Amino acid sequence: MSDCCNHNHHQVSNVSEHAKGSVYMCPMHPEIVRNGPGMCPECGMALVPSAKKEGGHNKHEGHSTKMFLRKFWMSLVLTVPIVLYSNLPEIFFAWQAPAFPGSSYLELVLGSVVFFWGGWIFLAGAWREIQGRLPGMMTLIGLAIIAAYSWSVYAVFAKEMPLFWELATLITVMLLGHWIEMKSVQGARGALRELSKLLPDTAEVVRPNGSETISIADLKMGDVVLVKPGGRIPADGNVVNGQSDVNESIITGESGLVPKKVGDEVIAGTTNGDGSLRVEVTKIGEHTFLAGVMRLVEEAQSSKSRLQLLSDKAALILTVIAVGTGAITLVAWLLVGESAAFAVARLVAVLVIACPHALGLAVPLVASISTNMAASNGFLVKQRMALEQARSINVVLFDKTGTLTKGEFGVSEIMPSPGISPEQVLSLASAVNQQSEHAIARAITEDTKQKGLPIADVQNFQRIPGKGAQGTVEGKDVLVGSEALLAELSISVDESVSSRAKELEHQGKTVIYVVAEKQLLGAIGLADIIREESREAVEALHKRGIRVAMITGDSEEVASWVAKELGIDEYFARVLPGNKSAKVQELQKRGLKVAMVGDGVNDAPALTQADVGIAIGAGTNVAIESAGIILMKNDPRDIPKIIRLSQVTYRKMIQNLFWATGYNILALPLAAGVLYTQGVVLDPAVAAVFMSISTVIVAFNALLLRRTRLT
Repeated sequence: MSDCCNHNHHQVSNVSEHAKGSVYMCPMHPEIVRNGPGMCPECGMALVPSAKKEGGHNKHEGHSTKMFLRKFWMSLVLTVPIVLYSNLPEIFFAWQAPAFPGSSYLELVLGSVVFFWGGWIFLAGAWREIQGRLPGMMTLIGLAIIAAYSWSVYAVFAKEMPLFWELATLITVMLLGHWIEMKSVQGARGALRELSKLLPDTAEVVRPNGSETISIADLKMGDVVLVKPGGRIPADGNVVNGQSDVNESIITGESGLVPKKVGDEVIAGTTNGDGSLRVEVTKIGEHTFLAGVMRLVEEAQSSKSRLQLLSDKAALILTVIAVGTGAITLVAWLLVGESAAFAVARLVAVLVIACPHALGLAVPLVASISTNMAASNGFLVKQRMALEQARSINVVLFDKTGTLTKGEFGVSEIMPSPGISPEQVLSLASAVNQQSEHAIARAITEDTKQKGLPIADVQNFQRIPGKGAQGTVEGKDVLVGSEALLAELSISVDESVSSRAKELEHQGKTVIYVVAEKQLLGAIGLADIIREESREAVEALHKRGIRVAMITGDSEEVASWVAKELGIDEYFARVLPGNKSAKVQELQKRGLKVAMVGDGVNDAPALTQADVGIAIGAGTNVAIESAGIILMKNDPRDIPKIIRLSQVTYRKMIQNLFWATGYNILALPLAAGVLYTQGVVLDPAVAAVFMSISTVIVAFNALLLRRTRLT
């Protein structure tokens, strides 16, 4: 692998280092710690600042999905006797639970257990939100259960009406709701899990006295590992012994096997072919290319789109409104002469119904799912803003070489002389060139092999510097070379061959002539191979009403030919690398939203200038720093997928925001008791049910995004 490839692997592993600053954590999941603001990958809540140092994952504080379920069942068991010994059975069934010594304090004892054990995670979460000066869902739940519990304890000794059954059912329903939500959200980090599965669990290290199998966590820089046929490469490194073909498709998207010999670089997670390799480890752990890609996914999950920033602000505003409304509700009902128990119940209902969990989850969950959908479709969203912008793109500007084309020679046309078959021309040319390492020679030989044509042996092979090559094939002297070689040997060219050759040269193609026994057998036209996928990509973009432009440093002739072949709307030829960003600006000045697609080596300024920068080929030369979206494969067909994903993601976010905000606007007055005179009142437990249902609906709607086909 080339030095530039090595450089870019280093780029990938370093680009997503977290910015230095405050450590953030989830108020519900203290083990989730990040070096910047973002969303919790488990529950979708906004992370809040924490005094905890980076890496301070406290396993004892961890709250898993199973923990929520366990707390729910325990709280439910305790809630049953609390309800039985409340006034509900008497009101609805004219039945009263049997009394026993101390039964008047049963609700207090069991309610206290539910409050402190079942509700503790809400109280702890509220405290962290307040510490982080970002009050939200946990603050509202915490205030609600503190108000209900405090009043109930007072009521027991003051012979007033307690709210223990409301408190217990509220906490129980909240625990169940959060468990359902977390089960819905659990798949949001699927891409990272799939990436982590690429690495083997163990590695076979070569020692002076033989080999030893160790965990990859114990690998050290400089270790030499033995990679057997069919095995996965455990760490980035250089081949020090052996030869094989390696399947790097999972990393680069290239379907063909990549030959590896001594001195070549290999990537962790790729699969060895039939040969055996000894690899010296040069990068381990977080410094490997694969770890860098995983960090890119994490970075995307912690970055925010404009809609997410909007929903965060809305959730904060809603929290303030809820606290204010709750206070007004409490005072208002007390002033009109209602009991303190009734007023506190209304306060609790308002705080619960206004919990902005649905609003807080509306955008982050959609964003996480879309990020993982992107990864499973072959591209990484490094900046969510870039994905959000992609929906409004109306022109895609492709860099030609390595993006629309393969950046390597291929046979485009064979022009035989009269009486000679194209197969004869190609076979003889390939026979002479089979020993040459020249790019044109390799292209001719490769095309012959793909067509299944025989390649005869060559004797007396000789390279003619700057002109071609010659050799003896089946007793004939055969020369393969340029027009200059024909002129030197005074060989005439048939008019049909000559005229077509000039047309190809006008298109910027290279023409090679084949001569046997001083007679011209024909000519072969070669050009930078246009990717078949490029035609499909251009067609797909045109169907969406998006213009396609191309930029290249090649000649006008080459640019015109490629543009005509692909149906590109406009092109910029002979553009120096430093001037590419100026062409992007030129399109933007026309009022166009531009997506720039490049291989990343010299396209960084243009990628940065564009409204959306897309780097193609994450395993090779990618301007990771400059691009907002990175393609894992050299496949331009992923560009229409990006635009499609952007559109459906935005639509889901709008749907969720509409539901979450609409629900709160309607439910808050009901919880405050504005329809109490009509007999409509929401108890705290009912409010908790509605709040949980609202959040589950938002989560379910977001999960429907996974069913969307991007093609």
